[in-house]
Amino acid sequence: MPTITLKLELHKPTKAKQEMYERMSDINTQFANWLLDHPELNKATSKIFKEFSSQRFPSAIACQTIRDVKSQKKHQKSKKFRKQWCCFNNQNWKVKRKGEFYTVSFPTLEKRIGVPVVTRPYQEAWLNRLLDGTAKQGAAKLYKKKKKWYFAVAITFETKQREETNVMGVDLGLRYIAVASVGTKSLFFKGNQCAFIRRRYAALRRTLGKAKKLHMIRKIGHKESRWMKDMNHKISRQIVHF
Repeated sequence: MPTITLKLELHKPTKAKQEMYERMSDINTQFANWLLDHPELNKATSKIFKEFSSQRFPSAIACQTIRDVKSQKKHQKSKKFRKQWCCFNNQNWKVKRKGEFYTVSFPTLEKRIGVPVVTRPYQEAWLNRLLDGTAKQGAAKLYKKKKKWYFAVAITFETKQREETNVMGVDLGLRYIAVASVGTKSLFFKGNQCAFIRRRYAALRRTLGKAKKLHMIRKIGHKESRWMKDMNHKISRQIVHF
């Protein structure tokens, strides 16, 4: 089944909550680095966290971190994680709708909390699918980017196969810029005009280069680029209509 990831921004978390998220991330990073050198990592369970620290930490996050470290250790080139964000499996977080807001709840250092998130219309459509059961939730990650906190959630869904079997093939080249084919029908776009334009501008650049008119070379370069962009747009529209 296809999977998409929604990046949901937490709605104005308080300073206390932000500090707690930072503390959770720091503890989790230290725990992950400690696990890298643990001789019995393959047998580890959430109980192993007590060997690492006596401080309170959600077992749900510890379990997911153990799984992540096990899978990443094989491909981890460096001997240390720079940052290991707190992750949750599909059973340890929930989404709800309260009035006009959507909230996500997940375990923290204190208790399980529900946090409102900033949503866009397309995100709301996917969250509604989670709520009505037409899509399934996967793993989630709490992380910070540019001083903002996000909750990224994976969503899997089923797709209906299209009944149409016709497929268009498009081949790109120089003699022919594009050749579009559907069954026995084909559409050709000759490249002679584009080749002429390129040769013309190349000759003009050589002439301007000898005259050391660099500003004019940049100017005609932009003009050539705009012409080619317009040509590509016209060709693509004809292919779509075809």
